[in-house]
Amino acid sequence: MTLPQPDGRALVEAAARNLLDPQGRQLAAAVQWWDLPGWARPFPVAVLGEGPPLLLLHGFDSSFLEFRRLAPLLAGGATLLIPDLFGFGFTPRPADGDYSPRGVLTHLEALLAEAAARLGPQPLGLIGASMGGAVAVELSRRQPARIHRLLLLAPAGLTGRPMPLPPLLDALGVRFLGLPGVRRSLCRTAFADPSASVGPAEEEIASLHLATPGWADSLRRFARSGGFAGCGKPLPSQPLEVLWGADDRILRAPQKKAALALLGDRVKELADCGHLPHLDQSNQVAAAWLTPGLC
Repeated sequence: MTLPQPDGRALVEAAARNLLDPQGRQLAAAVQWWDLPGWARPFPVAVLGEGPPLLLLHGFDSSFLEFRRLAPLLAGGATLLIPDLFGFGFTPRPADGDYSPRGVLTHLEALLAEAAARLGPQPLGLIGASMGGAVAVELSRRQPARIHRLLLLAPAGLTGRPMPLPPLLDALGVRFLGLPGVRRSLCRTAFADPSASVGPAEEEIASLHLATPGWADSLRRFARSGGFAGCGKPLPSQPLEVLWGADDRILRAPQKKAALALLGDRVKELADCGHLPHLDQSNQVAAAWLTPGLC
């Protein structure tokens, strides 16, 4: 019998002890490994705080650690559920896994079922960052009774169309993303002021999950699927607000223009903020969630 590939549990446990960033250590220490209905291996979910449940979804080629600065600001008023998306972060990567948007959403629907069993059937709030914004929109349309409100942070994938990478190019792209110099450059580009915001602690977190078994293969297969694109229409019926950094250098200008045309007056632009409002301006993101209508 062929066993699924192992997950990144050892990496998460080591992160809780050794990460340079103290908030990263605290968030890693809050990870639980949930058995989900229909899935063979447990999945990581950071669980902390008290209050109504709030689900937070990270972006492309990232992990739950994206929310290390935002989580402490929200934990006083919500029970935070911060998973890794299937095929990303520290999740297990079974050899026969579906590493496409369909697989990501199927995993999240199983997580919602488990959350209802653990916390009760009340609807959840939902915050999605970058690609996690497109995932949040798709999930909200599929599960309208389970999601009552959304906050999107520099959402990617709402417009455009899927562009699958063909064989060879997908492998080359993943190899490129794994280069240390590329990781450092992407980390710096994501912040409004990298000279002030980016150091060894941020670079460590940006690359830690690459050591999870199966990282390259799952990312390659996700790229071959075309990923999340064109997810914005129709927008979900739930209340929706959007925060976007004025200094976002990750999403190209035409992408941002198309997304802003779709979202209209739901968007508030944040000064001194790049592609990661939850890191660059975590206090403003927390205030937007805790004070509905602030945007």
